[in-house]
Amino acid sequence: MTIKQVSVFLANRPGALNSFTKVLTENGIDMRALSLAETSEFGIARVIVDDPYKTANVIREAGYISNLTDVVAAAIPDVSGGLNSVLNVLTQNDVNIQYMYAFLGGPKSDQAYMIFKVDEPKTASAVLGNAGIRTATQEELSSL
Repeated sequence: MTIKQVSVFLANRPGALNSFTKVLTENGIDMRALSLAETSEFGIARVIVDDPYKTANVIREAGYISNLTDVVAAAIPDVSGGLNSVLNVLTQNDVNIQYMYAFLGGPKSDQAYMIFKVDEPKTASAVLGNAGIRTATQEELSSL
């Protein structure tokens, strides 16, 4: 099972991230997770949002260059070793992780979500499922 991540190119200058999040705010889009990577000239904001398709349209209309990417959101118990157990499964099945980031499941949740960008998201999701590790749906993350 995969979810959609929105990746957005931002200029590496003061206020660029603020301008981007203002567009989201003005359009009632709720971020679940954010990862920001940068180079000297630009950054890439990777976001998990409540409605990725609406987000893609809104930010395109606002002049941003963006991309929807399939990623895997693994539900991990928020305990010591939770991430390591997931990484063990992926490693044992030769799944290459390109990048990852995490967020907590909410104030009353005892789990975290780890977002994985991998070469083959459907394969990674199946491997995790076979090991008893639950992957989140887009609907689940939208309702947090």
